[in-house]
Amino acid sequence: MSASKEKYINPLTDFGFKKLFGSEPNKELLIDFLNQILPERHKIKDLTYSRNEQSGHAQLDRKAIFDLYCTGESGERFIVELQKAKQNYFKDRSVYYSSFPIQEQAKKGDWDFRLDPVYTVGILDFIFDDHKSDSELLHFVELKNQNCEVFYDKLKFIYIELPKFKKTEEELETHFDKWLYVFKHLSELQNRPPKLQEKIFLRLFEAAEIAKFSHQERVAYEESLKYFRDIKNVVDTSRGEGLAEGMEKGMEKRNTEIAKQMITEDFPIDQIVGLTGLSKEEIEKL
Repeated sequence: MSASKEKYINPLTDFGFKKLFGSEPNKELLIDFLNQILPERHKIKDLTYSRNEQSGHAQLDRKAIFDLYCTGESGERFIVELQKAKQNYFKDRSVYYSSFPIQEQAKKGDWDFRLDPVYTVGILDFIFDDHKSDSELLHFVELKNQNCEVFYDKLKFIYIELPKFKKTEEELETHFDKWLYVFKHLSELQNRPPKLQEKIFLRLFEAAEIAKFSHQERVAYEESLKYFRDIKNVVDTSRGEGLAEGMEKGMEKRNTEIAKQMITEDFPIDQIVGLTGLSKEEIEKL
């Protein structure tokens, strides 16, 4: 289905994900979704968006560019990533990225090293190789000792393997089920399903309606949708070792193409950074 025939955007595209969950007017959507997977004591009442580009302390440190980065009203840091395809060392990347919101909490002078909790949330459009044989789609990972007792409760990794979610609309039971159904099927819908009648989903459908987009938003979504379909095509047809490396190079090339198109459409540079993940310096050289 082309974007012109879709009524609602695909939330698994970069544009769709950031449109629905990464903008201040829609932050109630992100809060509601995160509260389905967070422990009770860390439920969010409000949050603020932070810069999604983080730099290390040393000049030669690599940067980290998150899809979404936000802070809860009690100080909890949340990295929220949409991952469309497997990458080499994906788990290593998650751990590395989590170090940035930890380091940024350092204070000058006399400091007792107290840290606020850090959560990395990964919405994955693939299945981990070591979990292909089980049906568990929600993985809650934290530091534990040899007796499986929690050693440190302020660093957590939460992963959702979307391909494992198979429920139909009639089978939806929990609020979490409904969110996963939205991620997988929103762009296929023409009307709001009876099972998604809560106020929060009314807000979601209003924000996702393509007919309400500006011309620039339509252009950005079309480019993002092409990118998403390119990735899906590669994943569906490629085989053998080196796939993840080739995917990463392909995504970098596609991001550059999207940035060039957005430059010709006079998009603000911050919006280009947010959609493509390229730095301002890289975009200015195009």
